[in-house]
Amino acid sequence: MRKIKVAVIGCGPLANSTHIKAYMANPTSEIKYFCDQQLERAEKAVADFGCGVAISDYRIILDDPEVEAVSICTPNHVHAPISIACMRAGKHVLCEKPAARTYEEALEMQRVQHETGKVLIIGVVNRFNTGVNLIKKMIDNGELGELYHIYASFRSHRSIPGLGGTFTTKSIAGGGVLIDWGIHFLDIVMYCSGDPKPLTVSGQAYCKLGKDMENYAYKSMWAGPPRFDGTYDVDDFVTAMVRTEGPSISLNGAWAQNIGENEMYIDFLGDKAGIRLQYGKEFKVYSFKDGVLYETKPEFTAVDAFQNEIDSFLACIDSGEKLPSHIDTVILSTQIIQAIYDSSEQRAEINLTGEV
Repeated sequence: MRKIKVAVIGCGPLANSTHIKAYMANPTSEIKYFCDQQLERAEKAVADFGCGVAISDYRIILDDPEVEAVSICTPNHVHAPISIACMRAGKHVLCEKPAARTYEEALEMQRVQHETGKVLIIGVVNRFNTGVNLIKKMIDNGELGELYHIYASFRSHRSIPGLGGTFTTKSIAGGGVLIDWGIHFLDIVMYCSGDPKPLTVSGQAYCKLGKDMENYAYKSMWAGPPRFDGTYDVDDFVTAMVRTEGPSISLNGAWAQNIGENEMYIDFLGDKAGIRLQYGKEFKVYSFKDGVLYETKPEFTAVDAFQNEIDSFLACIDSGEKLPSHIDTVILSTQIIQAIYDSSEQRAEINLTGEV
């Protein structure tokens, strides 16, 4: 059996809990390098997983012709430059979400992918989620009838991550709750509805509850602890309306709000049926027949989405299959996110059609 030698760049919690474990479980892959600027994190990965070499400079990977594939699990501001360097060095790339901080950076990644012909997929892992794919199949089969609107809610009560750190610094992350959580929700919406072309976008992003960092009271801080000497200049609440060539889309998102409820769901509204998907969990179908209303909760066995993603990435290197998370598709979600931020800054609707 042919083994694909892999490097993991960025050895934080996400890489350790998902990417690395999935590569280890796939018999066609062999991790050669663990890379992190904090060398001790790479060394810990070597010790924990019993393979590979720990390095702190990803350019060592570029110069090693044995490495065919790379997972990039770094902060957002280096997604584009590392992905581009890897593709130009002949490596296939799985880059964690978001593709980049800005649409312009993502376009350059796409251009280099076309130039080199190397695989570039983005870690929008829900495209490999069993429940999400069941919903997409129902929509494609016409079970919802005309899908005319989709609403996404990703709202939490005072849960800004790592106040003052990389998540709340725009120059590193590119944004706040929209680019962090919103990319997952928006990408599910786009994927299930067939990735329709966006037409117009109107949105407003707010940086409110975390600005007075020392007086910020919180329920959780999952990327903490707070750094009061750091930066907080990103959105903690966002609202938007998107028109596409398919359904319209609306969303509300909050890392932090003064409402003590968490709402993490997506509503797919069709004229024959509707679906509410609880993010990362189950979904319900609401339908009617002969004057009777029905509520159905499908039961299914779910595969591990990250394992499915890594397995598909490795397989497509040899097969040439274009995965649903290819940069050519996912870039639409990046374009919409950029347009929401632009609309917020300009306080105007953004027209993406090029027409006046």
